[in-house]
Amino acid sequence: MGALTENHRCPRGRFSRVTDALSTVAVGSVIGGLVVFAIEDRPAGALVLASAALGAVLASAVRQAIGPKV
Repeated sequence: MGALTENHRCPRGRFSRVTDALSTVAVGSVIGGLVVFAIEDRPAGALVLASAALGAVLASAVRQAIGPKV
């Protein structure tokens, strides 16, 4: 196996990766839903759901774009 190099990083477990991804999606969906309530006084349920989904997708895309490349 040999000695560890300076750039060595231990692999993260599956649970840690899934938790990070789900928390990012959850935060994005909450922010997306809140933006609709900031713009519209009484939005329709479908609009809130669509904006929450869009927020989740955008948060996930940003996370993948700026995250570590493995």
